[in-house]
Amino acid sequence: MNLIREIYYYLKNIFLDRTLIINFHIADFLIILLYFALVSYIGYISGNSVNSKIDYLIASRKITLPAFVATLVSSFYGGILGVGEFTYRYGISSWFLNAFPYYLFIFLFAFFLAPKIRKTELISIPEKLYSSYGKKVSILGAILILLLTTPAPYLYMLGVIIQLFTGWELWFIMFLILSLASFALYRGGFKSNVNINILEFLMMFAGFAIIIPFCLIKIGSPEILLNNLPQDHLNITGNHSVQYLIVWFIIGSWALVDPTFHQRCYAAESPETAKKGILISLIFWFIFDFMTTLAGLYAFFYIKEIENPVMSYPLLANMILPPLAKGFFFLGLISTVMSTLTSNLFISALTFGNDILPKLKNFNDRKNSLSKLGIFITGFIALFLPVLIPSVVQIWYTVGSVTIPALLISVISSYSEKFKVKNYFIFTSMLLSFSISLFSLIYGNIRELDGIPQHIAGIEPIYPGMITGFSVYLIGLANKFYKK
Repeated sequence: MNLIREIYYYLKNIFLDRTLIINFHIADFLIILLYFALVSYIGYISGNSVNSKIDYLIASRKITLPAFVATLVSSFYGGILGVGEFTYRYGISSWFLNAFPYYLFIFLFAFFLAPKIRKTELISIPEKLYSSYGKKVSILGAILILLLTTPAPYLYMLGVIIQLFTGWELWFIMFLILSLASFALYRGGFKSNVNINILEFLMMFAGFAIIIPFCLIKIGSPEILLNNLPQDHLNITGNHSVQYLIVWFIIGSWALVDPTFHQRCYAAESPETAKKGILISLIFWFIFDFMTTLAGLYAFFYIKEIENPVMSYPLLANMILPPLAKGFFFLGLISTVMSTLTSNLFISALTFGNDILPKLKNFNDRKNSLSKLGIFITGFIALFLPVLIPSVVQIWYTVGSVTIPALLISVISSYSEKFKVKNYFIFTSMLLSFSISLFSLIYGNIRELDGIPQHIAGIEPIYPGMITGFSVYLIGLANKFYKK
């Protein structure tokens, strides 16, 4: 008996962090457990109908309009805790900075890129770069996409959410989540990904549809927010500088090169499905953004001086939701993040197994062995990246700063014969853009002062890389028209 007790306390010391921030009822735990069981089951049975490589990677291009909308909406909205933090700090400007710029670029994507992407009959962005610019550009693009789609920030965020009500050690939670996600994707590939996303689409909306009525009942109508919130929180620009606003609009262009969008378009049953699906998705994102922004404003009004505003949604739920409702809300948070985690994990695996290894050496991967191997390799990297950069925002900032400038010109120009340039101009543009942004990032962090990176001339790393890459591209474009 003493031995059993000693083993219990030993395991408790290893796996439990003794501080529980969120109080869960047994019913809340059961809801979360049921969700993870369903994810595993859906992922596994989806593999029963996978018959070929194209079936495994893009579901044989048979994704219908409802499935397209569900998988795109859920997989492109992983940073839910960041939305809560931004709204708590800056009010409705969160919508103007974190949503509106994306709407504009996604609208452009729907009309000018989505149908073209579907018509190519390809599988991934690197394949398009290969067909337009050759092997070297394709491999470099694949490496950048591997960085861009790392599941690390979402794995870390899920770990943080689940730790709030379990008290388990963060590394242990991340290991369990990664194992479950890998199991869910391994057998069914993209079909598993899409079917799981459909469940998560329903759960993410249900979660916030539950908390808003409780806010109205326990805190008051939105009128109380209009009458009591600081003016800065009700200012659509948040009184931010023009330069700051422009930065966020540039970040919105991320949607144009996001592999999640491209993969869904490649997998759609028709070009029209891809176009309509993105436009319908915009409506759902607008609705979800409205709910998340309203919940964030209620959190600011109701909970004063949160030490870490990233916890605004969980703390609000803990204060106003009864058992069962609380479990469903946390399930909504978990589903929102998990959908992006599984999508990014699969895209990373596809990139590794379909776009990098076969280009370096001639592999015959008819059974998707390389992509399946990629699930575990990219997952392993994602497990340890938060150890090096223990901040979700910092991971996004680091990855986005060095990859977006390099990918933007190459991907967009590849879909227009008029704006395509010679291969070496694009390769040089991408390489210099990536290298200069990376150097600027490292230099600024080495010269950090009071926790703030001291970048060269105070310029964010994304700008020198973007300017350099665009300059090289313009030289290539001028060379093309001059020779005509």
